[in-house]
Amino acid sequence: MKTKKTLLALALVSAGLVAVPAAFAQNAPADNAGWFINGNVGRTAIDHGPYDGHDTGYALNGGYRWSLAPNFALGAEVGYNDLGNIHAKNIFNSDPVVADNKSQLHGWTVGANARLDMTPNWYLSGRAGLYSWTGHGLNNDVNPIRKGLDDNSWYAGAGIGYNITPQLSVGVNYDYFDASKNNVDLSTDMVSASAEYRF
Repeated sequence: MKTKKTLLALALVSAGLVAVPAAFAQNAPADNAGWFINGNVGRTAIDHGPYDGHDTGYALNGGYRWSLAPNFALGAEVGYNDLGNIHAKNIFNSDPVVADNKSQLHGWTVGANARLDMTPNWYLSGRAGLYSWTGHGLNNDVNPIRKGLDDNSWYAGAGIGYNITPQLSVGVNYDYFDASKNNVDLSTDMVSASAEYRF
């Protein structure tokens, strides 16, 4: 088996093909399918309506990926997130009309995720799906009032990461959670650090 791989590699080199991608393909895991769990912690931000600030948020996810190629896997995931509490900007001339003017947003996600191994260690990731959220926040009216809302919308994100071992990786991610209803816009960005374990 090893002899056949060596002969094939020599044939590719002699044909004038680029050797580096071939080396990456040989070293990539033969099967990157399986169950996984991951967690994110990072900075959340809202910059529309009465809100312009940031806080700390987190997300927990789990799911399964199917291997579609030696360096590509596509899967399904479910998760939960809490995107923090962000103060409203100074729209009341320093005399708050609404005592509790912070945003609140949390909810459940269900969607698809993908991983593309660029090298044996470095990978790109992506995710998108349904966001079932609950939140509280000020509307964007002349005289803002605080409302409690819930709805279904969408989320999407991308990231880059590093495989420490075949089972454990760390990464950096950007995610967007859409959450807008009845003139209350709690849609939130999150830039986070993540860790993932694969079974």
